[in-house]
Amino acid sequence: MNFLLAASAVFTLLTLFFLISMFRHARRRRPVRATGSLAGGAASGALGGASILLAFSYFGYGRLIDEQVVSQIEFSAAQPGEYVARLMIRGEPDRFLSLRGDEWQMDARVVNWQPPATLLGLDPIYQLERLSGRYSDVGDEMSEPRTVHALSDDLVLDVWRVARRFPMLMPGVDAYYGTATYVPMADGARFEVAMTRTALIARPVNDAAREAVGNWVQ
Repeated sequence: MNFLLAASAVFTLLTLFFLISMFRHARRRRPVRATGSLAGGAASGALGGASILLAFSYFGYGRLIDEQVVSQIEFSAAQPGEYVARLMIRGEPDRFLSLRGDEWQMDARVVNWQPPATLLGLDPIYQLERLSGRYSDVGDEMSEPRTVHALSDDLVLDVWRVARRFPMLMPGVDAYYGTATYVPMADGARFEVAMTRTALIARPVNDAAREAVGNWVQ
C-alpha cells in the first residue's frame, strides 16, 4: 500500500515536471522537445492515475489474504414468500432487509492481480455488492416481484469498474464477480458467508439452516 502511495506521488511529480518542460520548450519554439515532454507527461500521468486508482480502491475494498468469514445472515418469516434478513457484517451496524422469494443470493466483486501488477505484491481485494431474493420456480422468477439490495456504495475511483470497461488501461488487473451459490431462506435459519480467492461460500450454522439446506431440491 505504501508503495502505491509513493508511486502515485512520484508519477504526479514527473507529470508536473514534463508539463513545465513542455511549456518552456513551446515558449522557446522548440516543437520537437515540446512534443517529447508532452508524450512523457501523458505517460507519467497515465501511470500516476492508475496508481491513484489502485490506492483508492485498495482503501475501499476488503483485503483477501485467505478464506475468511465476511458476514452472517439470519432470516425471519414476515409473511408467505417474504422474509426479513438480518445482515451482520463485522465493523458495520446490522442491517434488516426484506427479501421476497424462496432463496437468497449474495454477490461480490473480486479483483485479483496478474503480471505486471503482481510485482506490486498486492493481496486480492473484494467488495460485497448486493443481496437479492430469488424464486425456485422459473415462472415465479419471471412474474413475481424481485428484491435486490445494494451492500456497498459506488467508489469515485473504482479499479473494478475501470478494469471491466477499459481492460487495456489496467494491465494485470483481473476483475470479475465471485458469487455465492444460492441457498434457501427459512424462518430462524442462520448462515455464515465466507470469501475465498474466487467466490463466496454460504454455510448453515444452526439447525434451521441445516434443515432448510438438507430438504432443498435444486
